[in-house]
Amino acid sequence: MIDPLPRTVERNCDVAIVGGSAAGLAAGLQLGRQRRSVIIIDSGEPRNLPASHMHGYLSPEGAAPSAVTGAGREEVRSYGGEVLAGRVAAVTRAGDGDFRLDLVGGHTIIARRVLAATGIVDQLPDIEGLAERWGREVIHCPFCHGFEVRDRRVAHIVTHPAGLHTAGLFRQLTSRLTVVLHDRPEVDGRDLDALRAGGVAVRPGPVRRIVASSTGGAAAVELDDGEILDVDAIAVGPRFAARAEPFVALGLRPEPHPSGLGDFVDTDATGATAVPGLYAAGNITDPSHQVLHAAADGSRVGAMISFDLAREDLRMAARPSANQADWDRRYGGGQMWSGAPNGSFVNHVSSMAPGRALDVGAGEGGDALWLAERGWKVTASDISMRALDRIQAEADRRGLRVECHQSDANALDPFDSAAYDLVSAQYASIPRTPDRRGVQNLIAAVAPGGTLLVVGHDLEPMRQPIDAHSQSQAFDPDAYLRTEDFAAVLADDPGWEVVAHTKQARPGGAASASHHVDDVTLRARRLPS
Repeated sequence: MIDPLPRTVERNCDVAIVGGSAAGLAAGLQLGRQRRSVIIIDSGEPRNLPASHMHGYLSPEGAAPSAVTGAGREEVRSYGGEVLAGRVAAVTRAGDGDFRLDLVGGHTIIARRVLAATGIVDQLPDIEGLAERWGREVIHCPFCHGFEVRDRRVAHIVTHPAGLHTAGLFRQLTSRLTVVLHDRPEVDGRDLDALRAGGVAVRPGPVRRIVASSTGGAAAVELDDGEILDVDAIAVGPRFAARAEPFVALGLRPEPHPSGLGDFVDTDATGATAVPGLYAAGNITDPSHQVLHAAADGSRVGAMISFDLAREDLRMAARPSANQADWDRRYGGGQMWSGAPNGSFVNHVSSMAPGRALDVGAGEGGDALWLAERGWKVTASDISMRALDRIQAEADRRGLRVECHQSDANALDPFDSAAYDLVSAQYASIPRTPDRRGVQNLIAAVAPGGTLLVVGHDLEPMRQPIDAHSQSQAFDPDAYLRTEDFAAVLADDPGWEVVAHTKQARPGGAASASHHVDDVTLRARRLPS
């Protein structure tokens, strides 16, 4: 059951990934395909945020960075991985050796492994008008955006000795290149002589400001001596800083980069840092990465984390379920739900004759116990044994018979086939898979003439943007099966009739939440043989 309440919660997962751009998403995809539970926390501040197009990425070349990130999120979610909008305030060690991630706003994530995919911050030279045009007229990488300024007037502002590193590349792209030496950088005179001999104009600088055009774009570079250089684009090599603040309490310290332009996080060949269990991938480990390289690095490190977890589980002779630990720990505290049956469930089932029922994601058993009191033969299924223990204890207290069955709805054949007159899933948190196995498993459990009843939250209010600086998400509703997933499968099956697929206000009086979210209900009937 996905909890819509805005209360503070603690989540548990195999791997928490801090940073949801190319490296973090690629790692999450690898891990999700290895049946590892993954939670990605993304503050929405990728390095390429100002850029409108992304280049050098073999399919899709030229796409908007946000489009590629959006597709990546959908791919991760299709394997049950969660992408949360939020910010990690600090990462520390939990008492059992796992990691504790405290999110801004109060939520907490406990993870066996952590991947730092937070990238770097580009530090631009302090030149008036430069920062406002970063990612548009002001560029830094000839591979990322150089082709787009080919044959144009380009001013290459050099601010440090390594600044001439890309000058030869820009010279290949345009014959109208001017190198400007800002703030007396200590560059090799022989390199300057070579550029001049190659037809590149060199100006001593420094730069006073960037002059805007009538439309707001860069029109010229004004030097301190008053000279005006008309330009179409400006190249500048920024310094950089690794975004490692959340990991300071673990003892992670960025190291000076060999270029002398900033710092980075050093890792071994597997992506492991000096902190056991903490990995890093992407720009935070190599500032030269383009998006394609960062994604490849994240994919590689995600695979290495999978190996690490597999070795640990083998040593422990364990094969943990991806989400069981999360729910077992959540049910390890006080009572989570009201104990009353869900209102939409009651409305649909009250008129049905008792038979055999399967309650998937039964939680603490409000629906299952209500059915048992009305003469139904009930099987309560949940991934959490602690939840089922609560159901069994309450059933015993009331003198009711409920069969409790621990199962993962995404396992292979977890339920008796064609055995139940009613299969119910009320706000069940069943992770998505590309083959919709969870959908197929629930459908297969319905007997001929029986009913499938799936009720979920209206997700639109839960998708509203949040301010990651002040609040973080606790759940990603798009990582779980929705009523639409069931409807899509049933629409192509002539053996089924969809009776209703509607959105309505949640009925009052039953298990209503103070935070109002409408229900989306799918009721379908399996036609008799």
